[in-house]
Amino acid sequence: MKQIKLKISAQSPLAIGHKKPGSVSEASDYIPGSVIRGAVASQILRLSSNPPNTGDDFHKLFIDENAAIFSNAYPATAKYKDNSDNENLVIAETVSVLPATVVSSKTEPGFKPKGHGVFDTLIDRFCAEEFNQFYDPNCPKDGGRVEPFSGFYSQQSDVYLKHSVTKRLLTRVGINRRRATSEEQILYSLEVLDEKLATQNKNQIKQWHDFVYKGKILLENEDLAKQLKTLIEQHQFRLGGSASRGLGKVEIAAELINYESNIETKIKEFNAKLKERLKKWAALFGGQEQTDRTYFTIDLQADAILIDNWKRTTVLTPEMLCSFAQVTDGTLKLHAAYTSYDYVSGWNSAWGLMKDIELVTTKGSVYLFSTKNIELWSKPLATLEQKGLGERTVEGFGQVEICNSFHTICREYAV
Repeated sequence: MKQIKLKISAQSPLAIGHKKPGSVSEASDYIPGSVIRGAVASQILRLSSNPPNTGDDFHKLFIDENAAIFSNAYPATAKYKDNSDNENLVIAETVSVLPATVVSSKTEPGFKPKGHGVFDTLIDRFCAEEFNQFYDPNCPKDGGRVEPFSGFYSQQSDVYLKHSVTKRLLTRVGINRRRATSEEQILYSLEVLDEKLATQNKNQIKQWHDFVYKGKILLENEDLAKQLKTLIEQHQFRLGGSASRGLGKVEIAAELINYESNIETKIKEFNAKLKERLKKWAALFGGQEQTDRTYFTIDLQADAILIDNWKRTTVLTPEMLCSFAQVTDGTLKLHAAYTSYDYVSGWNSAWGLMKDIELVTTKGSVYLFSTKNIELWSKPLATLEQKGLGERTVEGFGQVEICNSFHTICREYAV
């Protein structure tokens, strides 16, 4: 499996529509894989003098069963202050989604040292249930209440950074096509993602930087991957809506690498931490921890479209996971599911029609499973981490991570 890493630098505001309440178009917090996929497909069709035919490169990339997978591009730019009180810019190599089980202080949320710290509750909640105890964590710094803490993050050595986008409203007036003048009673607003991010030093001098997003494209054909990388680097792209109004201009840098899996290492680290916590809970409340099962989590890194018996669902059952992974395992058990839902739609430029409204399980959702036959799951889980699960995975839906490392950060070790 080949992976094309994308570094997308915004050169103008991005109108990446998410919902449209009333007359205001709301912008998304990231660049969906479907937007990148549509832009690349449109560029290929413009450059080609012949329509797509079965078996050609266009079909291999976008239509065939093993088509390329375009993941979402998440904001990779973040600011932090050094010891001299100067703001510095960081462009993360890898950006992840915080699990739904992560919490932080209600009064001073955020990563240290600016906030009171962030920690994960999945393992301790599971331990509390195993020993029939109630688990209600508080802030490790001031003992206050904690609340869910969501969004994008990256780890830079021992420092954790929160990544987010900044937005602004652009107000526009409709144009009468016959008179080429402004049309009465047609005034609308677009919410857009900012193209620049400012840092300033202790002398209040600002410096402006391009806002950067990181994404990836996964495909199996190495020759096709090289051709796609070259095409992306040699052409200009516009992402999102209102391109004719000057929005959506980006520069994309592409890097071709081999996909490498470290599933087994992450599963071992997760189980080591879980067994360590189980021993502590057993010492406090008595009892014997289970040792005959191996645990792992499925962490959604993108919204997922899950279907169970033709019905939309937000719960990934053992039967569904076995079906996605093509594994037969009667010992697989679901212990916990932390999920939420949303509705998404979109615009299909090729058809000139709105896409169907889909019920999605939101990114950050967490599922805790265990099995007595972990040897059956190493390769299937690595494949799921590559290709995703559910519907429309080629558009970036259903991307997952196995055993997100943030689950091992318990309350005492808040970051």
